[in-house]
Amino acid sequence: MMKYLCCIITKPFSGELVVEESELPIKSIEIQLLRVETCGCAEGFSRDSTEIQNIQLGDGNVARKIAIPIWMLFPRTFTCPTLLTVNFKIEFEISIVLVFEDDRMVSENFPLRLTRY
Repeated sequence: MMKYLCCIITKPFSGELVVEESELPIKSIEIQLLRVETCGCAEGFSRDSTEIQNIQLGDGNVARKIAIPIWMLFPRTFTCPTLLTVNFKIEFEISIVLVFEDDRMVSENFPLRLTRY
């Protein structure tokens, strides 16, 4: 469960993650902050996604049904409030990545709106 998907840029992103069940043993759990830039023109839109920050939440086969805390500060150099215009956008996403012991990965992205206040 994530506390907020609309965040104040000067406050930490916080919440918790619970692994309910997994048939495969888990190698690690990571949270990634992604910046998504979209530019538009007559030919269409170009969408670029860049990983800004990666934090390991769990190492090894984490215990099931126990809350893992999430606490992440937004890096000042690489973040700004979400910007949406007709031809240009700067958006952010949170990605939760599970890496299994056989090195297979599963991820899910969540849109994140950053505001100044």
